[in-house]
Amino acid sequence: MNDTEGTTYGREAPAREARKTRAAVAAGVAVALAAGTAYATDLGPFAAKKPKAPQAAPEAAAQARAFLADWSAGRLARAARLTSSPEQAERVLRNFTTGLDIAKPVLRAGEATADEDGAVTVSFTATMPVTGLGTWTYRSRLPLREKDDGTWAVDWKLSVVHPKLSDTEKFRLEREDTGAARVNDRRGAALSGDTHPSLAPVLAQLSGAAGAGPRGAIRRVDRASGAVTGTEATFGARRARTPKEPVATTIDPAWQSAAERALAAGAKGKDAALVALRVDNGEVLAVANSPATGFNRALSGTYAPGSTFKVVTTSALLLKGAVAPGDTVDCPRYLTVGKRFHNVEKSEHRGATFREDFAESCNTAFIGLRGKLADDGLGEVARRYFGIGQRWRTGVPSFDGAVPAPRDETEKAAAMIGQGRVLANPLVMASVTATAASGTFRQPTLTPGQKDTTRTKALPREVVGALRSLMRTTVTDGTARGLAALPGAVGAKTGTAEVAEGTPNNGWMVAHRGNVALAAVVEKGRTGGASAGPVVKEVLAAVDSDPS
Repeated sequence: MNDTEGTTYGREAPAREARKTRAAVAAGVAVALAAGTAYATDLGPFAAKKPKAPQAAPEAAAQARAFLADWSAGRLARAARLTSSPEQAERVLRNFTTGLDIAKPVLRAGEATADEDGAVTVSFTATMPVTGLGTWTYRSRLPLREKDDGTWAVDWKLSVVHPKLSDTEKFRLEREDTGAARVNDRRGAALSGDTHPSLAPVLAQLSGAAGAGPRGAIRRVDRASGAVTGTEATFGARRARTPKEPVATTIDPAWQSAAERALAAGAKGKDAALVALRVDNGEVLAVANSPATGFNRALSGTYAPGSTFKVVTTSALLLKGAVAPGDTVDCPRYLTVGKRFHNVEKSEHRGATFREDFAESCNTAFIGLRGKLADDGLGEVARRYFGIGQRWRTGVPSFDGAVPAPRDETEKAAAMIGQGRVLANPLVMASVTATAASGTFRQPTLTPGQKDTTRTKALPREVVGALRSLMRTTVTDGTARGLAALPGAVGAKTGTAEVAEGTPNNGWMVAHRGNVALAAVVEKGRTGGASAGPVVKEVLAAVDSDPS
């Protein structure tokens, strides 16, 4: 009996019983009405299941990624054709950066959401390198609608390019220069962008941090009057004087020169970057970018690290005792987890050991082990043992990696092989390599005396031993065979990272020898061994001694 209906104790007079009956009926009706109300408003035990949110069409998300890829690559006419107003879109895309000195933009798609009316919205992050000043980063959204023929198009409007771009407001770049500060290498000699062109972005950042060098701002201005209506980004320090003391760095001129020569020869005109650092203390020895000017992709880039991230994945598996190098872990050609995953060149190796899987970089074997780790297990190991995702104080702006918890099994599978939402750059992966070689994360630094506020744990000795052995096998018998002739016990891992459908893969390689760890990426390099491998090999061949 419902507690709102009351309970009769003993005998009652007929009239009282009648009143009681009517009250009970009324109460029952009230309960029924309350239940109906609760059902209607999703309250209480009568709550109905909430309808599922509409799902974004995969074709719409793919069209958004294609638009961003064409825009970032400078294929503006092609990007414009993916919109509802191609002529206007092309004109705006071409005019948007006029006078802003923006080099190649980096545009990364975010989450796709569906609206009730069937439209799809894809968020994206724009990273705009402003020559000689720094990076302008902002977020915007791409609205997409399905056309009559079933294809999708970006619903064109000015706010697609930037949320504050409008018929009445545009953007203007303002510059100011107070002279550059002197920046020294680790031996006290002056560093110059003439001698080391690839250091130009870094020298500008260091000079600006010291209160000298170029400063500037991206202003929002009224189209009619030119009056400033807002500031979107500022660059450089506020002080307007050249420092008397030079800025000290950890750069080693021998390693820096070797890195720049290797990129010039090995990148073959492709965008590429390399970082070398000391294993024992994290000091950055070389930062090289190709092209030399513009975006500092070596320290601030956001790339999927591909199979080089298997160093972290392997650490997580070893820490859990989920696998040993000699265990048999099958390497099939394909494995479907929401989507079909495959190995490079669709290879397979039935009955392979985990050592062979690592050395030959078998994606499906690693993905098949995903159930051995908790959903947040990979990210936790990346953060706790490798410092990824914590704030690094390198001395200049840097992106310090990201390994977010997967949202579903497909993302978890992708994360196992350094894809999906896992992000890094050569600085991060050089640090990962140094940690794997020594067992201890040491915050990378480009200027001495930086405070380390990260919190990490050392890897167990047996895990370090296994990692070093696996990386050595990759050189002697695996995908990094190109380094086998180098002197010293070189350990390495290659990586081939998917970017977008129809776009060539990025090529990666990480390596360590002695007290130095390196990481290199070549955009559209197709495979790590073929593109990044020769770059790393040339650096290690050119400098055969540890830095002092």
